[in-house]
Amino acid sequence: MRTFVAINPTTKERERLERGARRLKEASFPVRWVRPEYVHLTLKFLGEIPESQLAKVASEIDRVVSNVNPFQLVAAGFGAFPSPRRPQVLWIGVEASSTLRSIQRQVEHSMEELGFRREKRSYHPHLTLGRVRRNTSASDFRGLEELMRELDYEDMFQVRCIDVMQSRLTSSGALYDVLHSAGLGS
Repeated sequence: MRTFVAINPTTKERERLERGARRLKEASFPVRWVRPEYVHLTLKFLGEIPESQLAKVASEIDRVVSNVNPFQLVAAGFGAFPSPRRPQVLWIGVEASSTLRSIQRQVEHSMEELGFRREKRSYHPHLTLGRVRRNTSASDFRGLEELMRELDYEDMFQVRCIDVMQSRLTSSGALYDVLHSAGLGS
């Protein structure tokens, strides 16, 4: 099963994110938007794992978060990878607080100890809003950068747990399920 470790905003927090991104979504860029209920902050992508390994992964995530108290994250500012002029992914940024960075490093380290490959790219916390459709050109995104600068969005959300997620790829996009939820400080 295809898995990853993530922070999931609550339904109310996702609704606020959706309202904050409304003008971007209404601008008719050729983007496949992530359904609001699937917006999440990835800490570590694990890839395909056998179901038999899920218990070890869940146990490690429980251990990592057992001494971490619930904390707040700030989501602010829109961006795109690799750039707004030739985007592949549109996102809302997440402030890289010391708590978030610490948890992400611990998750990365603990998963490496279980045999998962260490991520070589630096961690850039974000909530993916959409992925660019195939066969687009730079001209399809004329005005995107200016619109992103115009949008004034900042919000805080509470982190109470870290989830081990399953990603199922379908023709209409990825579907996500929580396989295990590790409560902070438990």
